[in-house]
Amino acid sequence: MASLPKEPPEDTKMQSFWMPGNYGRTVQRTDQCYQACNDIMACFRERAKVEKQYAQQLSQWSNKWKSIVEFRPLYGSLMRAWQAFFTSTERLSVLHSSISQSLVSEEQDKIKAWQKMTFPKKIFCGFKETHSNERSFANAQKPWTKKLKKLEAAQAVYHKACQKEQAAINKEKQATNNTDTVPEKLQKITAAREKATEEKENVREHYEKLLEDVTSYTPRYMEEMEAIFEQSQEEESKRIAFLKEAFLSIHQHLDVTSNESVKAVYGELHQTLMSISEQDDLKWWKNNHGPGMPTDWPRIEEWVPSVKKLKRKKRDRKRQEDRPVMIGGVKVRALYDYVGEEGDELSFKAGEVLLKVEEEDDQGWCRGVLSGGKEGFYPSNYVEVVE
Repeated sequence: MASLPKEPPEDTKMQSFWMPGNYGRTVQRTDQCYQACNDIMACFRERAKVEKQYAQQLSQWSNKWKSIVEFRPLYGSLMRAWQAFFTSTERLSVLHSSISQSLVSEEQDKIKAWQKMTFPKKIFCGFKETHSNERSFANAQKPWTKKLKKLEAAQAVYHKACQKEQAAINKEKQATNNTDTVPEKLQKITAAREKATEEKENVREHYEKLLEDVTSYTPRYMEEMEAIFEQSQEEESKRIAFLKEAFLSIHQHLDVTSNESVKAVYGELHQTLMSISEQDDLKWWKNNHGPGMPTDWPRIEEWVPSVKKLKRKKRDRKRQEDRPVMIGGVKVRALYDYVGEEGDELSFKAGEVLLKVEEEDDQGWCRGVLSGGKEGFYPSNYVEVVE
């Protein structure tokens, strides 16, 4: 799961997968992917906090301004439009709060469960996959590494022999060009040069044999290494596929542009804004604060007698006393409208006939029965006897 290099390495031979120990980068992918899962969970835990804080700020903003707007001089459809912003904000606050919960309760739990299942550990050896790949690569590379080391040693010897031969050739040229060199000395220098050449050829022959051995073994080495590598690739492929699905799922939570709830919120808000009507608002103001308001124009108001109210306890006590009851009752007609204020009082309209069944008490109250059969008290000065 390591990031791709921006530029090719300078020494491709030393960086090559085929060189001893360079398979380690492939082996380390397992540990790096495990760490990547931890980083992903930590990353979106922070994003969940951001979403939660944003939801809280939206709610605080809405509550603050909603209380302020109630006392501002807007009215009608314009006021409803302004208030619609707060309603939509509260719905968005709920949405972002749910996004925060989803990132933690759904996505993080999903990745954590997958991480635990995908990266089984081996006691004292880290992850089983890491240990298995390390051992397999090392076993496959061990014979080839031994041959390579012998080849590199033979190469060093050969290059040293070439250097020795070149020094002998240079010495022979100098001796030949020097007229003061005696024949015996020139003969010795020539013999030394011939010996160096012979040694170089012998070393080269050994070098070529080792190179042939390495070259003949290379196909088998490559086959074994590629088999192990492909198995590692399969495991990495599964991990990439899962994390891709995890990222897409996270994207689905965060992509509010495709969320139907968000579309509904802004759709309804737009409809409310478009419904602002100057005619309706002006009409509302006229009817509630202007000439359209209903008015109680001056007129003759009939005098209505005052009623002396009795406290309930006193009235109940009087009802318990022996008071004369009229046999059959007396018909009386209401002179004024009366609305009973207590549960045991009658209500009636002016002109309505009722039956008086009990004489007036010392507080000016009588007991009567309406035509519907309801019995209760009424002020005696609100009625007159029917002739």
